[in-house]
Amino acid sequence: MAPSAQPTAILSHLHRADGSATFSQNGYTVIGAVNGPLEVQRRDELPEEAVVDVTVRPAAGVGGTRERHLESIMQSTLRQIILIHNFPRTLIQVALQITSTPENENAGSKLVQAASNLPILPALLQTSVLALLSASMPLSLTLTSVLLALTSDGTAKRIIRNPTLIQSQSADSLHVLAFTSQGDLLVAESEGSFTIGDWDEIYEAGKAVCCHETKQSDDHEMMDEKEGGTQLFVKSTLQAKVAADLHWKE
Repeated sequence: MAPSAQPTAILSHLHRADGSATFSQNGYTVIGAVNGPLEVQRRDELPEEAVVDVTVRPAAGVGGTRERHLESIMQSTLRQIILIHNFPRTLIQVALQITSTPENENAGSKLVQAASNLPILPALLQTSVLALLSASMPLSLTLTSVLLALTSDGTAKRIIRNPTLIQSQSADSLHVLAFTSQGDLLVAESEGSFTIGDWDEIYEAGKAVCCHETKQSDDHEMMDEKEGGTQLFVKSTLQAKVAADLHWKE
């Protein structure tokens, strides 16, 4: 059975963490926990801002260079949306546990898993943001992200939203874009072969998915387009959580 491209999320289900979230999409499931602000060791503290520590744990085995690379991307991104200057000399911990990947259901998963770091990145970003919101962490803005694959058959090019594992392997290039709640590009990670013109189309397609816009090129086809953007999903998830928390007032 093909993994569902529709996202699902659960908030505040880990009772021993300040905030938590589980996010699933396209065969990837990530559990996130946030704690902080916490006391930080003196050798690690920053005098004017908080330290953001991100840990990514793989679905099986121990973390390696792949996880360290993902952690560096996550840390630099989260530092831009958390109001770190409000909590000087403190620590904010973000732990992300990958619990399932589409590679787990295929033979030779180790070889496939090492092929690219990008497919798991949107799930890590969305889980982190939802866990931070669950922890009531002050943020300057939120973000939404998407994975796009650029494919071609020799005559026409096509941009696929949330490609499957097989589509990712056969794509000319893969791209992860993350946009802020104000529509600004925050993360752009790409690999493969593409032109400047291709990048412009990918940027517009990613912004349309994340920010609920409807611009589409005649030369490129956006697949699996659904009503509502990723921002709408995040908003509806938070509204459902708030409504559940306030149910006792009724």
